[in-house]
Amino acid sequence: MALTRPAETKEQNWVADPGRRRSMRVLLSVPITVTGKNKAGQDFTEQTRTLVVNAHGALISLATPVVAGQTIRVANTASEESLNCRVVYVSNPQAGRSQMGIEFERPSPTFWHIDFPPTDWVSPES
Repeated sequence: MALTRPAETKEQNWVADPGRRRSMRVLLSVPITVTGKNKAGQDFTEQTRTLVVNAHGALISLATPVVAGQTIRVANTASEESLNCRVVYVSNPQAGRSQMGIEFERPSPTFWHIDFPPTDWVSPES
């Protein structure tokens, strides 16, 4: 039995969607070092990894308690680059760690050393 292709194949197109996030999120584990002040105002340094990255920041997991709105410094261990970030979201701790959203002071699409699609591209609905 020979395999045949359908007469028409669905084309993959990227289309603009203004209701989407500012940049595409990518599941990516990047080793980072986070420094700053904890909830009690004491200096801390913690080695961790990203959970999700984008051109504007990341989702990370920390054992050190921090609060939304504070500034921390994130260093990409592989490239040795570092940026100041603002904590924009902190989850309730689970197993001694909290997930948190961090935002770069300025967008930095090259910080994670991956190529992101343009901000106006989205995957078509299937």
